[in-house]
Amino acid sequence: MLGFAAGVMVAASVWSLLIPAISIREDLGQWASVPAAVGFALGMGFLLLIDSITPHIHSGSKSPEGPASHLSRVQMLAFAVAIHNLPEGMAVGIVAADVADQSASASLAVSLGVAIQNIPEGAIISMPLLASGLGRFKAFGVGTLSGLVEPVGAVLVILLAGAVSGLMPYMLGFAAGAMLYVVFEDLVPQASAGGHSNMPVICFGVGFVLMMLMDTVLG
Repeated sequence: MLGFAAGVMVAASVWSLLIPAISIREDLGQWASVPAAVGFALGMGFLLLIDSITPHIHSGSKSPEGPASHLSRVQMLAFAVAIHNLPEGMAVGIVAADVADQSASASLAVSLGVAIQNIPEGAIISMPLLASGLGRFKAFGVGTLSGLVEPVGAVLVILLAGAVSGLMPYMLGFAAGAMLYVVFEDLVPQASAGGHSNMPVICFGVGFVLMMLMDTVLG
């Protein structure tokens, strides 16, 4: 499950966040990637700051597989997914507000694509909770709550359409940095903690390909 989650998050960081962030500022020419790079660095730095002032799953005397470490990992996942969902909601809001001069059908397509790709993202949070003994409905509820930030982002953009749209490349890069921090700081080490096994690598590939296809096919 951790390998699958890592694959999903890496693919989403590239195709859902960094590539769109660069595309938005194509007017900058060879410097189009700078806003995304700045946002990425800020996202990494922000998670590093949060990680340094809060209990970390690798610190302390508790086992890496203990309840406290598991809770910390799920909290980090939920936080990263929520950050990732905010610019997704804002992207839907931008299209809906016609900031990008899109049609109603384009708005529906973007909304549908974001909604479908939220399924594996919610599962990233719900599956570890279920595995830790939390009830099915509670685990499902927590995973669902991680997506509630999207309508907030959409409404924010619709209300502040022109001003917020200029920040999108930075916000997309920020979300990518935050997600990849969680992947390489927590998910990858935990996925390989049980000894040598090819299964986490295979699941990483499955998650990566699945999210890549969803991002590219559904737009």
